[in-house]
Amino acid sequence: MKRGTDYIGVGVGALIVGEKGQVFLAQRGPKAKNERGLWEFPGGSVEFGETLAQALQREMCEEFGIMLEVGELLDVVDHILPDEGQHWVSPTYLCKITAGAPRILEPEKCAQIGWFDPLHVPDTLTIITRQNLAHYLKRLNG
Repeated sequence: MKRGTDYIGVGVGALIVGEKGQVFLAQRGPKAKNERGLWEFPGGSVEFGETLAQALQREMCEEFGIMLEVGELLDVVDHILPDEGQHWVSPTYLCKITAGAPRILEPEKCAQIGWFDPLHVPDTLTIITRQNLAHYLKRLNG
């Protein structure tokens, strides 16, 4: 049985904020689980026995070679993709990098990465990233 397809999966996301207020985005690669080619706040699946923070730290180390400080919970979003037959529940945390510089370590899952002003991000965002960004901007504007 596959999580997210045969039963609801849990995926955790990182809204990584840089020193100058930029946000880190990754473009989903050709072998990503869903929404290929779209930009996202990165994250990944939670493995059995992991806390959300542990899963996020593991995924960011595996995919981008960075260590994270996992901060406050930003939101929890239902990530339902009827056309792809998937359903995920996805908490996203505000994070900052504590060690390393992001680089693509899994090119089949990630096509490119970049830092963006939160008001000037690519138009092609994943469903969940659009919702996360709206919550983040609302939070910034009080």
